[in-house]
Amino acid sequence: MTTPNPKLQALTDAGVAVWLDSLKRSYLTGGTLEQWRDEYVLHGVTTNPAIFGEAFKSDEYDDQIASLAADGLDAREIYRTIAAQDVRDACDVLRPVYDATGGADGFVSFEVDPDLARDSDKTIAQAIEYHARVDRPNLMIKIPGTDEGLPAIEEALYRGINVNVTLLFSTEAYGKVLEAWLKGLERRQAEGLDLAVESVASFFVSRVDSEVDKRLEGKAEEPVLRGKAAIANARAAYQLYLEIRQGERFAALEAAGARPQRPLWASTGVKDPAYTSTKYVDSLIAAETVNTMPLGTVEATAESGTIVAGTAAIDPTADLDAIAAAGIDLGDVTELLLSQGISKFEEPMDALLATIEEKRIAATKASA
Repeated sequence: MTTPNPKLQALTDAGVAVWLDSLKRSYLTGGTLEQWRDEYVLHGVTTNPAIFGEAFKSDEYDDQIASLAADGLDAREIYRTIAAQDVRDACDVLRPVYDATGGADGFVSFEVDPDLARDSDKTIAQAIEYHARVDRPNLMIKIPGTDEGLPAIEEALYRGINVNVTLLFSTEAYGKVLEAWLKGLERRQAEGLDLAVESVASFFVSRVDSEVDKRLEGKAEEPVLRGKAAIANARAAYQLYLEIRQGERFAALEAAGARPQRPLWASTGVKDPAYTSTKYVDSLIAAETVNTMPLGTVEATAESGTIVAGTAAIDPTADLDAIAAAGIDLGDVTELLLSQGISKFEEPMDALLATIEEKRIAATKASA
């Protein structure tokens, strides 16, 4: 029997669900994910085309790509078929967590194609397709929290599809997402439908520091404010979450069986080597939150994390005011990061499809 890591268990006990921001087939076939589930107290897994793109560079998928190519599938459909299989298998590994938490956790997130970030109708259609294709109750569909994504978020939740809202950088966008989530559940409630539909809202962290720190360079305030923006921004999001969590609209939904849409801290691997590797874990601990970490961050937290309950609930007002006083427009920062984020999701998808296409053509020629 695997003994849970004490620091990650303490993090879990403080209300933070530990999710792994990585997935590939070797984790599934060798029992690695199952071991990590128990040792690292993993309550979820997130993946995206960038993660799959790295996995597809290896040869572990080559035989399946050749088989699907022989069936006449194009590169995009090969990706969807293989990714759905890995996500389904990961859902099965995490099913004991899902069952033990009464369906509140144990999820695996699978992202709609990044080039749909600005298309509501196609996003809804693909969310429905992936939900049916994976066919597991602990699947979450990732939908971007863009203005165009809002109708898809509401509709997917209304249809009973668990949703991970991704690409959130600003509290303004997060407020719109919370509204879409409430509307989706209220529509279900109005029709007497089960409200046990789960959702998280992925608020990106480290990229905010990367951009703000760059804008602080050379300013007198740089030594004091460097590395503070991302945590302050995330803490502001948590304050907004608490406001809605404690409001009348959610109280009515909760009384009917709904659970809150938990904030999820994403992009929590540090990008600046000057920062401690657990910076975005230690500083964002609070009840009813999720932290999806790259494997390296999970391992670092297991070894040297500083687990103090409630750090995400600290009032960020003073830091946010100081950042504004230094001439940093956080709204401009988060708008830029959203635009970049969409591109950073699209580019790995293009690279992934190019990798598959190269292997598909080679397999087709070899069998000719």
